[in-house]
Amino acid sequence: MSRIYLSPPDISKNDHISVSDVLTSNWVAPVGPHINAFEAELAKVANRQQAVALNSGTAALHLALMLLGVSAGDQVICPTLTFAASANPICYLGAEPVFVDSELETWNLDPEQLEQALKNEDRVKAVIVVHLYGQCANMERICSLCEHYNVPLIEDAAEALGASYQGKPAGSFGAFSFFSFNGNKIITTSAGGALLSNDKVAINRASYLATQAREPVAHYEHKAVGYNYRMSNVLAGLGCSQLADLGRRVAARKDHYEAYTKAFLEIPQIVMMPISEDGQSNYWLSCLTLDSEEVTPAQLLEALEAANIEARPLWKPLHLQPVFERVKTYGGQIAADLFQRGLCLPSGSSLSKADRDQVISVVRSCFL
Repeated sequence: MSRIYLSPPDISKNDHISVSDVLTSNWVAPVGPHINAFEAELAKVANRQQAVALNSGTAALHLALMLLGVSAGDQVICPTLTFAASANPICYLGAEPVFVDSELETWNLDPEQLEQALKNEDRVKAVIVVHLYGQCANMERICSLCEHYNVPLIEDAAEALGASYQGKPAGSFGAFSFFSFNGNKIITTSAGGALLSNDKVAINRASYLATQAREPVAHYEHKAVGYNYRMSNVLAGLGCSQLADLGRRVAARKDHYEAYTKAFLEIPQIVMMPISEDGQSNYWLSCLTLDSEEVTPAQLLEALEAANIEARPLWKPLHLQPVFERVKTYGGQIAADLFQRGLCLPSGSSLSKADRDQVISVVRSCFL
């Protein structure tokens, strides 16, 4: 039986045509018309003034922190329940992460714990909020706190393209926001990301730094240290066709979440990730937690793997990672508990009903 993957790339005939068009045009250099088009469409989707396409979401966060002046000795607040890439760029700059726990309602950054961190820490230069598994955090409260304490907000929407909060699209909040287009995201450019803002001067500066800080003169002139962070025009061509298909992809993933929810209703030990009424998730991954002494997440993962089905635990909280074991953390118990009890099921927009039914059958067989 062929393997059922967690969230594989969803590549269509239109994607092949789009990339072929780029190659036919011979615009394979880092910049070209397709990257300009992709940036314009991303800005429109996120209701932003400008976007710059980069080679990863990590690069986008690194540039955002640099543009906010984060440097050695500064503190940057970050959720603990997230991928390490949400915190690594803080360390690139010699700054110190400060981790904050999750709230149960969305699994995202807890505003109450965030307020405590902002009250107690006196070197906070920025706050990073992450929209976990495609669901927006409590942005009304988080934005209010950042405004009150006069600390800029960076919106990590790497997993949330196509989601919204109170009618506003993910990627539209904060001084800067960014997306990821890694192979497992809702749209992909194989590898890639984008930084967005309403500050056109700042985005132009990011573009300059991302292209080795090359001055606009005939020879190679450099007045600053730059980075090789720009997305290629070929990948942007793929991004254009993928982005045009975003609505279908969100609908497909929502259908998976709802099918799983319905299938597990009679199993009280299974609780699907809560979906807030304050926004619309893009349902990037369908996640659940187990409340069972008989079946553990490890046992369920083993049963799925035996059926050649890929599933994964939730993100291991950063305050539990060896590399960050000395980082100051506010709370952490909720994130740790979610990690101990949670896992992610196959959720890709190309997942067939037959394959989804196979996933459901294996999960149900462990309990019924």
